[in-house]
Order: sequence, then C-alpha cells, then structure tokens
Amino acid sequence: MAGTSDHGAAPVRAVSGATLRGSDSARGRVTRDNGGSRVGCDSSSRPGKVLRVSQEPTSAAAPRRRGRSRRKHTVGQVLLVSLVVLGLVTALSVVFLYRHLNGNLTVSDAFDEVDNAPEEVVTGPQKPMNVLVMGSDTREGEGNQIDGEGGAGSDTTILFHLSADRTRAYGVSIPRDSLVTRPDCGADNEIPGGENVMWNEAFGLGEEACTIEQFQEATGVRVHHFVVVDFNGFKDMVDAIGGVDVCIPRDFEDPAHNIHIEAGDRVLKGDEALSYVRVRYNIGDGSDLGRIKRQQAFIASMVNKVVSAGTLANPARVVSFLNAATKSLTVDEGLQNVTKIAQLALEFQDIGLGNIQFVTVPNGYYPSDSEFRGRVFWKQPDAKRLWKKIAADKPLTSRLTDGAISAQQPPGSESPSPTAQPSKTGSDSPSPSETESSETESPSETASPGETESPSGTASPSASPTSTLSAEEAEQLGLCA
Repeated sequence: MAGTSDHGAAPVRAVSGATLRGSDSARGRVTRDNGGSRVGCDSSSRPGKVLRVSQEPTSAAAPRRRGRSRRKHTVGQVLLVSLVVLGLVTALSVVFLYRHLNGNLTVSDAFDEVDNAPEEVVTGPQKPMNVLVMGSDTREGEGNQIDGEGGAGSDTTILFHLSADRTRAYGVSIPRDSLVTRPDCGADNEIPGGENVMWNEAFGLGEEACTIEQFQEATGVRVHHFVVVDFNGFKDMVDAIGGVDVCIPRDFEDPAHNIHIEAGDRVLKGDEALSYVRVRYNIGDGSDLGRIKRQQAFIASMVNKVVSAGTLANPARVVSFLNAATKSLTVDEGLQNVTKIAQLALEFQDIGLGNIQFVTVPNGYYPSDSEFRGRVFWKQPDAKRLWKKIAADKPLTSRLTDGAISAQQPPGSESPSPTAQPSKTGSDSPSPSETESSETESPSETASPGETESPSGTASPSASPTSTLSAEEAEQLGLCA
C-alpha cells in the first residue's frame, strides 16, 4: 500500500476506469468514473487511494489543415469514376449496337442447295472474291412494287468481283430480260430447269439458291458470297445518308406514285430514289438496259456519299445507315455478322473509287421478227471472254469496259480528283483478231436496232474514268452526259 505525505500528493498508480479530462487535468485533478460517481483527487486525497491516470495527451495541439489536398483527391476520384462509367457505357453501347445490327441480318443457307460450283481457277495465299448481289421485291413493303411490273422476283443482279491483289473491282450487271438456260435447282433439284427462260424467273422460283446455280452454270464463275437487298430497305439506306446526288436530263414523271422530279442536279430520297432506280417506262427509252445504267450510276453516286467525310464523320448518320442496311440484307453464312461485312467493305475501300467500274454483260436485243423479240441475248464471244477473265482474275479489256461507269465519277458528276487507275499490261489489250471476230459475230443477230445497247459510261481502264456519253445517248438512257 502506498504511503502518503502531509505536504505532497501520494504517488499515483493506475487503476482501471480513471480518465484525465480537459480542465481537470489543468488543475491537477484526476477524475474517475466509479459506477457513475465522479471522484476528484488532488494533493489532499485520501491516503491509500490508488488511481490510474490515462495516457491521453493533455495538450490541445491544433490539427494540420488538409482541406485543399482532400479537395484535389476528391476531384480526381470523381473524374476517375466518371471516366470508368463513361467507358462502361460506351462499351455496353457498342456491344448493344453490335448485337442489334447482327440481329437485323437475315442469314441464308442457300449455298447448301447449290451443287454446281465451278472449280477455282486462281490459287494462292490471296484469292479473288466474287459477291453476287440480288435485288429482291419479294418482301412486303410499299416500295417493292414501285416498278408496276408485279410478281415476286429480282430485277437487279450484279456480280461484284474483287481482284486477288485488291487493286481493282468490277460490278457486272445482268439484264433481267436475258434469255438463258436454267438448270434444275432447289434442295433436291425439285425445281425443273428450262431453255430460253428469262433471267429473273430463277429468283421467283427458288430465290437466291436457284439464281446462284443459274449464274454459275451460265458463266463458269464461282460465287463466294451473296447478298440479297430488299428494295424497301434500300430506300431507308438512301434516307439514312441524306439522299443521293443524281443528274436528270429532263423532267421525270411517275404519276402512279405521285412522283415528279424536275430536270437538273437533284438529291433523291425515299420513294423518289426508289422510283428512279426501279421505274422502267417513264424515263429514257423505257428499256431494261437503260434502267441498268441508271442503277449503276446511282450505286456509284451512293458509294461516293457513303465514303465521304460528311457521312463517315457523322456517327449518328453511320449508325442510321448501318441499321437500315442490316435490316434490308439477307446474306450467306460467311457474312453472318457485321464484323465480316465490315471487313468486306474495307476491302472495297482499299481499292479506291477510281478502280471500281460498273459494266454490263455484252448483250443485244433479239430481232423484231424473232419469237423472242424484246428479250435480251448475250453477245458472243464477248460475253464468254468477259466471264473467262473474271474467273481467271484478269483485267478486262478496253472493249469489255466500253460504256463502263466509274464509281469515282458517275455520269453527270463533276470531274474527279486524280486517282490511280487499274493496272494494265500489253497482254490485256484485245488482239486484232479478237476485235474482228467479235465485231462480225452472229450477223443474223445484229438486225435489231437495240443491239447498240450500252453506248454509255466511261472510257477503258487505260484512260481517265470520265463519262464519254453524248448528250443524245445519255438522255436515251435517262442520264446526263
């Protein structure tokens, strides 16, 4: 037990429960909470009473100021969280858009029904690519019957050929009125073939599968991919990019659909655009060949618009175009998602607009005294030469590209900027014997005036891809010179 002194405080020992508090400590007083009673102790405390003094600091030192530093840390944390949230929202939006666009696509297994694929002519690490594009009016929609011809079918068939070295591309159009031999087609060849049948009947009977079989049988060219475009969706694609620039040589009237387009440079949208590319009898000479040239010119102008800065630099416009495009497309399983379609589009972009040309298979009209008058035949040997060069991935000769339309400068557009042209070698030019034989081929079939079918478009690949149309020829086809 500790002793005490009359003149001093007793030694203090720690006892549980004692605390040293504020002003009490300043006066030398120790307080203890003992069951709720407050006990004070100073130099006169009772002898023997043991107290424990807490080790809390007795000085009231002012804390350091950290407000500004904390504010900086708070701002940084908010920015970091905001960036993370923004990144997550962007990523989720991209994922959602990707899935949405994929969900828009219709995927067809038509290749499973095609059994006459020609052998590949070109071998090597990099191969050419042939994409068969078909326009469809079989789906429901107001725009799909705008041509007034009725019936389900495909009035547009274009083979897009990309060279193996990706330096040139051709879009080869096939007239719907062409008479060809159609093989048996369908899953079990349940659709019988026929002789001298119109080209577009195949799509009406067996859609893309029968059209592919017919194409490969008639041309010897292998199809690697196919795309079916619904015409009503095509209209939405045009609207998504703000319309397409065209030049119309004279006023265009389509009273059945209440469409009137004045002559001159115009931006066509919606039903006006669809009417322009589909209507046959209200513009030009009323021929399907004239319609083909207008379609080629329109597609070329549309490609220009899609790859322009005004479209690519506008995210909303790009998304709107992709949404409209994917809704209108039926594709093969090799193009079953937007990533693969984008890769295909980039291959065309790498080629350059100046090296993309639209041509029509060499053709003519049957004579007026023929049982097939009004129908189209493929001129030989030019048609065979064209398909043979496509199959072998060779540049087309100047004769085969006569009347071509350049994607860089559609008819009626302003002069293009300098662009690299497709490569040509001396072997690509037709020999005199080729020219003579093709010019004198089938004299009995040249009686029809319609055989001067395609005096339009651009010069040969060796020349600048500018329009060589005379004013009269252009107007006959519904185009500007």
